[in-house]
Amino acid sequence: MDITNIRQVYLIGIGGIGMSALARYFRHLGCLVGGYDKTETDLTRRLVTEGITINYVDDFDAVNGAFKSPDEHTLICYTPAVPGELDILNQFQELGHTLFKRSQVLGLISQHKFTIAVAGTHGKTTTTALITHILTDSGLGCSAFLGGLSTNYDTNVLFSDNDVMVVEADEFDRSFLTLYPDIAVVTSADADHLDIYGDKDQLHESFRLFLGQLHPDGKRIVRADLPFDADVHYSTTEVTDAYADNIRIKRGEFFYDYVRDGQHIPDMHLGVPGRHNVENAVAATVVAQLMKIPDAKITQALSTFAGVKRRFEYIVKTTDSIYIDDYAHHPEELKAFFSAVRQLYPTKKLTAIFQPHLFSRTRDFVVGFAEALGMVDTLLLMEIYPAREMPIKGVDARMLLDKVEVGDKHLLSSENIMDYVRTVRPELLVTAGAGDIDLLVKPLKTILEHD
Repeated sequence: MDITNIRQVYLIGIGGIGMSALARYFRHLGCLVGGYDKTETDLTRRLVTEGITINYVDDFDAVNGAFKSPDEHTLICYTPAVPGELDILNQFQELGHTLFKRSQVLGLISQHKFTIAVAGTHGKTTTTALITHILTDSGLGCSAFLGGLSTNYDTNVLFSDNDVMVVEADEFDRSFLTLYPDIAVVTSADADHLDIYGDKDQLHESFRLFLGQLHPDGKRIVRADLPFDADVHYSTTEVTDAYADNIRIKRGEFFYDYVRDGQHIPDMHLGVPGRHNVENAVAATVVAQLMKIPDAKITQALSTFAGVKRRFEYIVKTTDSIYIDDYAHHPEELKAFFSAVRQLYPTKKLTAIFQPHLFSRTRDFVVGFAEALGMVDTLLLMEIYPAREMPIKGVDARMLLDKVEVGDKHLLSSENIMDYVRTVRPELLVTAGAGDIDLLVKPLKTILEHD
């Protein structure tokens, strides 16, 4: 497909963070854009205000007829997260449309661009946003597809007239194998998506294939402890090609010295907390230097980086209450998140609300989840968010809760969580998870600020 010929785009699963970015991209190009999603959200409502039509009922008759003719000017895109029995999906196929996955469309868009692709089982969204912010703030500019909403720009897609594109490369369903980057970053490769890969070895093989698709003169930026070849290894825990040294907290903020090939940038300040984010910033700095951004502009951009929605996002920050929300849904992500919170607030009692995501992930990593959740003082556990899965016998939140070694732990519904927070008013509260736990954020904020 010649992406430059497209005039009409219909996206099935338009409310997802990646799909909504594509919707905005094609709307920016002047295309007629519409889509389907099963649930109305703040994001879909914003898309409608931007001129994008959305159906919330699986009824092909409700789809604008302009999208139905299979021709070179019409693109039908879907996310693998939607069920295969969806009527709209099948009706488009019966009409003779070739349906493209989101990742395939991203590959088509980026194929003639200088592409910086960031992959990893965790850390990729923040690292993608960091690179995007440095390039934008420095004046070079870039187009970007982010896996979250940038706080600096209040969007998940940015546009530029130059040919530089920053892309979050998703390993789920091997989606990142549609990309052929000029610079490839790998932030992590912990076992995940085992319902797709089967085991960690197969996951690692996909990452090797991704890195193998680099342009001949491209550069591979890989975290030092990963089993992949690289042009630049980076770390916060060991001396390697590029690393952070002398990491410290001053006035509740993270500072460090950046070292690459013996050259130092001292006293760098990162606008978001956490050692894991310092690690992400080291990777982003390597990329920025490869793009010939002056060190002073890199330092300035890192200091003004405001993060990504639902990545260590402060919701309430008063003398009485601290409330932070995070997307963490893998044991390693939870450990990094809780560690960062503990570093910043070592004397406060930590109350965590966690919603497990996927039955298979909970089953596969139950020991890791129990260890991570054991880092908190009080645990409020929600039932598993099923997403695309059917229940698995014997796998539920109670099974996980029983393995967590925390004295004060509870299995609660959303309503009971509200009652608990209203009564106890935790001094340090966090929410974590990738399901619909984000629906609790505004009500919890209201309770802590006003009740």
